Amino acid sequence: MGQMSKLSMSWPDIAVIFLYLGGIVGLGLWAWFRRKRTATSASAYFLAGGTLRWPVIGLALFSTNISTIHLVSLAQEGYVNGLAYGNFEWMAAFLLIVLSFFFAPFYIRSRVATLPDFLERRYSRACRDWLAVLSIFSAVFIHIGFSLYTGAVVLKGLFGIDIGLSIIVTATLTGIYTIVGGLLAVVMTESVQTIILIGGSACVLVAGLIAVGGWSGLATAVEPVKLTILRTAAETPSLPWYSVFLGYPIIGLWYWCADQTIVQRVLGAKDERNARIGPLFPGFIKILPVFLFVLPGLIADGLVRQGKLPAINDSADTYSVLINNLLPVGLKGVVAAALLAALMSTVSGALNSISTLFSLDLYKRWRPRTPDRRLTYIGRVVTFVGMILAMLWSPLISHFQSIFQGIVALICYIAPPITAVFIWGVLWRRASAAGAVATLSIGSALGLAVFFLDWFKERTGWNVPSMMATFYLFVICSVILAVLSYLKPHRHTAESEKLVWSSPLAALKSRVGSGGLDYRLVALLLFIVMIVLYVVFA
Repeated sequence: MGQMSKLSMSWPDIAVIFLYLGGIVGLGLWAWFRRKRTATSASAYFLAGGTLRWPVIGLALFSTNISTIHLVSLAQEGYVNGLAYGNFEWMAAFLLIVLSFFFAPFYIRSRVATLPDFLERRYSRACRDWLAVLSIFSAVFIHIGFSLYTGAVVLKGLFGIDIGLSIIVTATLTGIYTIVGGLLAVVMTESVQTIILIGGSACVLVAGLIAVGGWSGLATAVEPVKLTILRTAAETPSLPWYSVFLGYPIIGLWYWCADQTIVQRVLGAKDERNARIGPLFPGFIKILPVFLFVLPGLIADGLVRQGKLPAINDSADTYSVLINNLLPVGLKGVVAAALLAALMSTVSGALNSISTLFSLDLYKRWRPRTPDRRLTYIGRVVTFVGMILAMLWSPLISHFQSIFQGIVALICYIAPPITAVFIWGVLWRRASAAGAVATLSIGSALGLAVFFLDWFKERTGWNVPSMMATFYLFVICSVILAVLSYLKPHRHTAESEKLVWSSPLAALKSRVGSGGLDYRLVALLLFIVMIVLYVVFA
């Protein structure tokens, strides 16, 4: 990322920022004191005591997903490529339906605290250990590392804050309430941060639309192809339409259905009904980022073409140029708070998942009789260590040409083996432990090899788009799982038998809970809305 134009901050803006920081840390600590009598138990600390209802789950899922990367890098992609990268937001809705239908019921019925725990019950202990390590790795290097670095670069560009100092301050403030309060503090602060995030982003969008002359003014100012979301390889070589439909389901299944950082909110659900509806709620909210984060970049392109904005030399400056030129005093502070909300919510969620994975999947195996109070303490120590590791890794992210495309590439090389063992594990009864272990180990090795081929592509000549690479890796992983499952059949236990659907349609047959919302109707509505959006913007 290049240098961004600095903001001229007024006292009202600074007051808003400090009010936000104090309020969000205070809310996280209050969440801890509210349940201090039970917070020493592992269930209360790691899973909020199984008390979460679907609105809180939905808001927390969205807030953990959205980070500073989205606000800044999606605006950058919107300026360069128009709405094309909005696919990463809208396609998520379909994977959230998959989470609601096929995975959430098993997660809640088995009452697992972590997804590696689920994998052990379906396959074997070896699968649990492997996934626990991979999940900790992804939380540190993807969720936290990328968020800290992007936030630091943005804050330096906007306010002149040193990158190292920014990383230390934001990580410390987030770590305070995450370490003390556990998952309950995380989801309560995330719910508030979601509202601030959407509100601050909406300010930029509305101001931009007014300046460009509304939708009609935008449509006449930019290239028509930039208003479409599905492109040919000739129009957008980095993201043709077929790579979206082949590649995104692979990384989406891992991210939304099998990543501890995200799914932990569902694991803390009060019951199966809340666990099923909870993921569908953010599916509707995921419609907004295309308009809140991607569209402002396209609006900037239109304003530059209209001569209403100065030429943007570095596309990474897009978001700060919009803030500088469009927002009045006071609102700049709101948007700055939104940037901090996006950063802190993602980091807090990932830190909490790291502590859960290490404490319950690794440490408790070594010391199975460890009391809950000790586990909670271990979780807090690991949260601190994870934060330090992410702070050390984050400066290396400058290697990537585009931060958003960099994080997508890293996910593409991690996801295939995990996606394969999860999706075939719940849909195919013959999927065996031997096949799953081989798939996780060989698939991870192949992903690492492809990562290095891509990292040193100037020397290796590697030119396979990451979204297609993840599809090819998934096919290889699926073949490995299938072959070894036939050669070494799985010996099901009474518990593992219950963690496989007899058929995909079986997930649709049961009505959960009495009265209220039916998850099937909510999912159908979400599916129809997304199809209509794709038809309109295709």
